[in-house]
Parts: sequence; C-alpha cells; structure tokens
Amino acid sequence: MAYGLINADIHSDSQGGVLAPISSVMRNRIINGQMQIDQRNAGASVSTGTTGAAVYTIDRWAYQCSTASKFTVQQNAGSVTLPVGFSNYLGMTSTSAYSLGASDYFAVLQKIEGFNMSDLAWGTANAKTITISFQAYSSLTGTFGGSLRNNNGRYYLFNYSIPVANTWTTISVTIAGDTTGTWTGGNGNFVEVWFSLGAGSSLSGTAGSWSASNQIAPTGATSVVGTSGATFYITGVQLEKGSSATGFEYRQYGQELALCQRYYQTGFYAGAVRNSVGSTLPGGAVTPLGINMRTAPTAVLANQTGDVNGTANTLTTTYVQWAAASGGANNAIVFSYTLSAEL
Repeated sequence: MAYGLINADIHSDSQGGVLAPISSVMRNRIINGQMQIDQRNAGASVSTGTTGAAVYTIDRWAYQCSTASKFTVQQNAGSVTLPVGFSNYLGMTSTSAYSLGASDYFAVLQKIEGFNMSDLAWGTANAKTITISFQAYSSLTGTFGGSLRNNNGRYYLFNYSIPVANTWTTISVTIAGDTTGTWTGGNGNFVEVWFSLGAGSSLSGTAGSWSASNQIAPTGATSVVGTSGATFYITGVQLEKGSSATGFEYRQYGQELALCQRYYQTGFYAGAVRNSVGSTLPGGAVTPLGINMRTAPTAVLANQTGDVNGTANTLTTTYVQWAAASGGANNAIVFSYTLSAEL
C-alpha cells in the first residue's frame, strides 16, 4: 500500500480498519541537511568576500564573517569519500593562516523559520529539548564549537570533538530548550544554527547554557581559519526534538527542493510584456509560483534578450508580475530570474 509519504506509520481504528498513515516528515528541522541542493552555484566555489551579513552558498546554508576572503565554501570541496548514505557535503577551506582579533568571527550557518520550530515552546516553562547531529570531517583535530542564536538576544554555545584528522566523525549534541527570552514565531527567524570556523576572545565564552551574551563559540574552540589550507566538511545535519539523535531523515529530492524553494527559486520568462497600446499587460506577464515563498521575494533578472529590458512590477508570495522597463507596443522579452525570500 503506497501513501506517497516517507517515515510513515500505519495505524488501525477500533474496528480493525486501516486509517491514514501518521507521518513523521519534518522530524528534521534543518532543510538541505544532506547538502544536495545548490540552485545558486551548481557546485562552484564561493569566495567569502562579503563581511557582516549572511551570504548564501548551497541552499539554506550561508557563511558569515568579520574579515573578507579568509576561506572558501563549496559543495563537495576536495572530493573526499563520503560517509555511507550521503552523496554530498559542504566544504570550507582556509585560504591563509589568519590570526583572530578579539572581535573576529567566521562561521557557516542555517536560519530556521518560526513555523518550523513553534512546537518547541521555547521562551516558556514547557521548552522542549533538542538534539543536533551531523557528520564532520576536518584536517584539524581538537575541540570545535558552535552556537544557537536568535534575533532577540538569546545564545547557547556548544562544543564537540573531532579526534582523528581527515575522518568522518559522527557528532551528537543535546541542548535543553530555553525557558526564557523572546522567540519569534510565524515566518520570522526563529533560531540560527552556527558552526564556528574561528571566533575571537570577545565572541567566545562558556558552553552549556543559555545566556544573553553575544558569543559565537566556546573559549578555546579550534580556529579553522588559523591554519592555511585547513579544511572543515559537514553533512547529515539534523535538528530534532528529543534528548537523543535518531537516524538521519532522508527526504525525496523533489520534496527537499520544494522546501528550499520557499526561500529561493530560479526561473525563465519569455513572452510579451506590453499590449497593443503600449501599456503593461495586466495578466499575460504573470508567473505563478509553484511553491509559495516565505515572504514577497526580491527579484534579480539576468540574460535579457528581446525588444526591451524587463523588471519585476509586482512581487508576492504566490506570483510575480513582469513589466517592461521601456519600449512601445507589442514588445517581447526573454530573461532568466532568481527570487529570494531568505531569512
């Protein structure tokens, strides 16, 4: 009996009849945790030239740093053998031996939407415990660090060990939910999961408890950017409710892609954008979105050909209406586009 759901259990009613399956889909709150979707770069290396803001690499995964061009990020960087069950990973490579200043930081991270975390009841006495698990591989050994962070001044530092260089290590970290603080629900930014590649002394602290201190990693955590050519690879990232890690939740490729497209989509438009009297078509230049986006997106147009240049006239979570930037009646336009509604 096929139900088109993964991780589903079948249950019976009191008369012995079979009811609908109970699905455990979205046990893992991380999207693209097996690092297989890369709409933006198609596996190409990304240089970390932007500072002070999250810049997306593969889908849902961003880098953030205080100093530019100290590491690169790439899907399957280095082409190492993967752990069983995985075909992709996210790789970070240090480009110099950088000595950390007190306020320096380097990290890869994922921002998780409030709709996908609200059942955890963080900020209340009923806050639920979570477990983060993943596979990590580094040319360095020692104690590494990370953190959970939100936009309302709540932080939790955690550490983990990679005892053997250039070997995939299974990591599991259990974190009690925060019973205080303000936690944003809805389509806002609920929590960020950071994996540190290096943090200065003013952004380092003690692991193991929630606080209001703006910190990135535990004191003494390994600095990947401190060694030229050092590597840090990660895959199989899972964040789930509960005090122990369960097996990685594999989702169908199309399902994972659809989850990513809530935040970022690519597409192609070809057609008319003006009617016979030269005004923008009211309906013919509309692209419905197959996946509703988190919020009205930002559009970037590229590869424009045809009579005129186009522009995004109306942007919503469900459709985009295109218009001509200039030109007269019956003009045609062709372009590719990206839409971003990232957190």
